[in-house]
Amino acid sequence: MAFPLRRSASEPQLKGIVTKLCSRQGFHLQLQADGTIDGTKEEDSSYAVFNLIPVGLRVVAIQSVQTKLYLAMNNEGYLYTSEHFTPECKFKESVFENYYVTYSSMLYRQQQSGRAWYLGLNKEGRVMKGNHVKKTKPAAHFIPKPLKVAMYREPSLHDMTEFSRSGSGTPTKSRSASAMLNGGKIASQST
Repeated sequence: MAFPLRRSASEPQLKGIVTKLCSRQGFHLQLQADGTIDGTKEEDSSYAVFNLIPVGLRVVAIQSVQTKLYLAMNNEGYLYTSEHFTPECKFKESVFENYYVTYSSMLYRQQQSGRAWYLGLNKEGRVMKGNHVKKTKPAAHFIPKPLKVAMYREPSLHDMTEFSRSGSGTPTKSRSASAMLNGGKIASQST
């Protein structure tokens, strides 16, 4: 009797898509080489292509194909980029009633109301603070434009001990934890 060969942990096992995320505001989400997150009107920007990697039921990691950085949201609602996959890189993918897709943080939400924090682009193509984006508004609405289906290795939660020890809510080994918050602009302390 022959037994099937076991897959090694390094073999791709997750089916995801390579896609562009087109905002209802008319921009393609992009993650530039310097870690800046914003929107572009350029149809062929190589920084606007993402891996949507399934990491749970309707939960995805959004990784730039060009830079290999992950999109993440911290405990203040700011988007930033991370070299490593952490819990802040998990986004719930939901299809809204108008067939647009929304991406909300799996970790953070409004404490009082329980309202989710969403990935969003404003009318100028700048990222918005997640706790200022409402799921019913165009800022939160995206249409994925799949380019191809791809197989991925499961992202690992790299420096989780460091993440939990830092206590800051931001991974200590993130490339842009302080300088690249809020789409490449230094975050102000006032809200």
